[in-house]
Amino acid sequence: MHDKLHDDELRAFRTSFQKFVQAEITPHYERFLQNGIVDREVYTKAGAQGFLCMTTSADYGGLGLDFRYSAVVSEELASSQSSDVFFPLHSDIVAPYIEHNATEEQKKKWLPKMASGEIIGAIAMTEPGTGSDLQAISTRAVDDGDSWVINGSKTFISNGLLCDLVIVAANTENDGAGWQSMSLIVVEKDAPGFVRGRRLKKLGLMAQDTTEMHFEDCRVPKENLLGERGQGFVYLMQELARERMVVAVGCVAGAQAALNLTIDYVKDRKAFGKPLSKQQNTRFKLAEMATECELGQAFVDRCIVELNAGELTPAKASMAKYWTSEMLGRVVDECLQLHGGYGYMHEYPIARAWLDARVQRIYAGTTEIMKEIVARSLV
Repeated sequence: MHDKLHDDELRAFRTSFQKFVQAEITPHYERFLQNGIVDREVYTKAGAQGFLCMTTSADYGGLGLDFRYSAVVSEELASSQSSDVFFPLHSDIVAPYIEHNATEEQKKKWLPKMASGEIIGAIAMTEPGTGSDLQAISTRAVDDGDSWVINGSKTFISNGLLCDLVIVAANTENDGAGWQSMSLIVVEKDAPGFVRGRRLKKLGLMAQDTTEMHFEDCRVPKENLLGERGQGFVYLMQELARERMVVAVGCVAGAQAALNLTIDYVKDRKAFGKPLSKQQNTRFKLAEMATECELGQAFVDRCIVELNAGELTPAKASMAKYWTSEMLGRVVDECLQLHGGYGYMHEYPIARAWLDARVQRIYAGTTEIMKEIVARSLV
């Protein structure tokens, strides 16, 4: 975020979180990459310092802060090249579903432990046979007296191994059609019939545990229904704008981080007797990328203001997610090119940035879906 959106409290929060990253994430990050999962203790330590669920009401263990604080966490994780530590998923995607739609009893049961890091959250929407078409899901939850019995499979579930609870999108209506059939049900880790599938081997974001999930006559208490029956699709649509802003914030920060790495590199690397930074092509490329980062930041800042004011539309959030994720792809690709052959080596941070950037155009809604949402708002 530009400095105009900061105040003294936000600056102090940023400094504190930077120190947390330097102490608790960066020294251990290579191990996270090798293991394909972040240590659980990172969440409990973050929770103890107030870095989880910052926007959740203080009544439920959060800090009751605005989205700027969430943006700081996303920015600093991206800037340190550790955005596969998925605090934003836990705090800014899963927790709001519960806070905005759960009963008072459910909120008091789950949110304080999410804020402390004792419970880690996930959400299961995507299925092996469906991607962005959420209305086509086949997972079913059958009303069985005092329980829901769930059958189906989900895939690409972030925090799939770490999670203690997962919000599952499932069809609950026998005669409903499309979105009118969907409900959200919270499945806790010890539910009978809840089976975690294999950890998926991704192209990037290697420290983030992504899995399949299976529900085999999975039985959960009736009271684990989140909100009203048959309203799941509506709840998803209400929360997706915020989710897309989380992605947009990280994309701009990731692009700026890649540019900073490249500026440092071209100052030191020489070609034809002088630093790359003195070559006209290099200078022009840097100028182009710096301009794109500034444009992206200006638009994202405006969207943050509108989100805090309750004025951000789904179309504008989709614009932000689509444009910033595509911009990130352009910037990291150009940055890798300016590194030459070294950019293709894993030990150079720009290589990992390039790998991690690709998925941003896919999850939280593909670029194509974002364009369709924007187009529907126009005609």
